Amino acid sequence: MRSVDEHLAEILGSVGVLPPLDMALLEAQGTVLAEPVSAQVPLPPFDNSAMDGYAVVAADIAAAAETSPVALPVVGDIVAGDTGVSAIRPGLTARIMTGAPMPAGADAVIPVEWTDGGNATVRISRAAPPGHYIRRAGEDVRAGQVVVDAGARLGAPQIGMIAAVGRARVMVRPKPRVVVVATGDELREPGSPLGHGQIWESNGYMLTAAVVEAGGVGYRQATVEDEPGKVLEMFEDQLVRADAIVTTGGVSMGTKDVIKEVLSGTGTVNFHKVRMRPGKPQGFGLLQGTPVFTLPGNPVSAYVSFQIFVRPALRAMQGLEPDPLPMVSAVLAEDIKSPAGLRHFLRGDLSFDHGTYTVTAAEVQGSHQLGSLATANSLIQVPEDIETLPAGSRVDVMRLPS
Repeated sequence: MRSVDEHLAEILGSVGVLPPLDMALLEAQGTVLAEPVSAQVPLPPFDNSAMDGYAVVAADIAAAAETSPVALPVVGDIVAGDTGVSAIRPGLTARIMTGAPMPAGADAVIPVEWTDGGNATVRISRAAPPGHYIRRAGEDVRAGQVVVDAGARLGAPQIGMIAAVGRARVMVRPKPRVVVVATGDELREPGSPLGHGQIWESNGYMLTAAVVEAGGVGYRQATVEDEPGKVLEMFEDQLVRADAIVTTGGVSMGTKDVIKEVLSGTGTVNFHKVRMRPGKPQGFGLLQGTPVFTLPGNPVSAYVSFQIFVRPALRAMQGLEPDPLPMVSAVLAEDIKSPAGLRHFLRGDLSFDHGTYTVTAAEVQGSHQLGSLATANSLIQVPEDIETLPAGSRVDVMRLPS
C-alpha cells in the first residue's frame, strides 16, 4: 500500500494549470485572476462631496454658530454626474449632492443638517475646517496601483473593484469542468421506484455538489451500468468537455469492478491501495491528458477521498496552492480508537467555546453510513502510528464546507 501523501503527490505532480481565458466580468465570478489588474486613473478621479449639503469657502463660515448663523447666497446646484465645470467665489455657496464634483474655489462641504436648507440664501449654524466632507481624488486608489492581484479568486468585492477601474473583461483561470459519474447495476435515479437489491444513486449528486464547493463546475453524468463497453463509451464521450473526470464505484476487488477493468492499462491510470480509512481503494491517471480520479463506491469513502485528493487537485488546476480543507487543533471530548497503519478520518462534531475547539467523534463510522456524514461538520485526522487517543488529547480536525 502507498501512503496518503504519496498518492496526493502523484496527483499534484500530474495535473496541469488550466490555460487562461478572456471572460466578461460577471461571467468570471468564482474564477481565479490570471493577471494583475491596475487602476488607470485615481479613484475617485476627482474631488467630490461626501454629503448632501453646501460647498463653501471654509473661512467664510469660521464664525458660524447656533446662536449666530452665517448667511450665504446660493448660486447654483451641483449634482452627481454633472459634467460642467463650476466655481464659487468667497462669500458664495452652491448646493451640492453626494458624489458631485467639488466646484473650484470651494474647500469644504457643510451637510444640509447644519443649515436651514435654504434655496436662494442658506443660513449655516456650524463652522468647519478646510477639507471637511470632501473625498479627495486618489484617496481610495492611486493611478497605476494594483487593485486585484493575479491568483485572487474573484468574489463580489473583487469584481466590484475591477469594474470601478473601468475593466469589463479579465483574463482568468477558468473553473475546472468536472464530470462526475457513478457506476453500478444496482443504482437507480432518485424519484424512480426501487426493485429488490436496488438503491437510489446518491454519490453522483454528492460529488457534483462537492465539485461546486471546491470552485469547479460540476456535471453529473447519468449512471452507467457495469458493462465495459458502455463505460468505455462514456469516457470517450466525456473527454470532449471535461477538464477532469471523477468516478465512484468499481475500483475494489469485486468481480464486476468495471472501472478498474476498463481503465487498467489505459492511458496512465493506475490503481492502488492507500493507507487510509475510509477510502483505501483508489485510482488515478491521465486519459488523453485529462485527469481521471476513480474513487470508492461507499459514500463516505467517496466523499473523504474527494476532499483529500480531488479538491487539492482542482485548486492546483486553477493556479492556487493545493491547500487541504481548513484545519484546526481541537480537544477530544471522548476516547477514540484507530486502526494501526492507516490514516483515519473520523466524522466529528466540532464546537468552539471559551477560546477552545472541542470535537466529538460520531457514534457510527461505517463507510456506508451517509447519515453520520450529513450531520458532521468536521473530519478528525488520526495519524497512521496512533491506535488510541484518550479524551483530552489534541487532534487535527478538518473543517468541512458548510
